[in-house]
Amino acid sequence: MRKIISYNQDLVAYAKELRKNMTLGEIALWREIKGKKLGFRFSRQIPIDNYIVDFYCKDLKLAIEIDGSIHFEEGHQEKDKIRQDRLESLGIHVIRFSDLDVKNNLGLVLEELKEQIRLLKTSP
Repeated sequence: MRKIISYNQDLVAYAKELRKNMTLGEIALWREIKGKKLGFRFSRQIPIDNYIVDFYCKDLKLAIEIDGSIHFEEGHQEKDKIRQDRLESLGIHVIRFSDLDVKNNLGLVLEELKEQIRLLKTSP
C-alpha cells in the first residue's frame, strides 16, 4: 500500500496553471511518459509537501524534474538542493534533466529514465 504524502493545499491552483503552461521540454517528455508508456502511471505538476514536482510516479515514488535556465542562475542550485533533500527525506527518488537535454537528446533522457525505473522496480 502506498503511503500518502501530504502537500500544501495552497499549491493546487498553481499546479493547475503550470499544467496549462508547460515548457517545450516538459511537453516533449510528457508525450513519452503519459498513459503508462513506461509501464507506470506518471502525473504532471504534482504538489508534494511545499513543492510542485514536474512529473511524479506514486508507485515508484519517483519525481522527474526538468530544469530550465533559471535553475543554473546564481543561488538557484542551493534552493534546488534544499528542495531535493526535502523530497528525498520523504522517501522520494528525484531524477533531474536539463530542459535542453530533453529537447535535444530525448532518446538518451528516456533511456536514463527507463534505467532508473528498472532499478526502482527491483529494489526492495
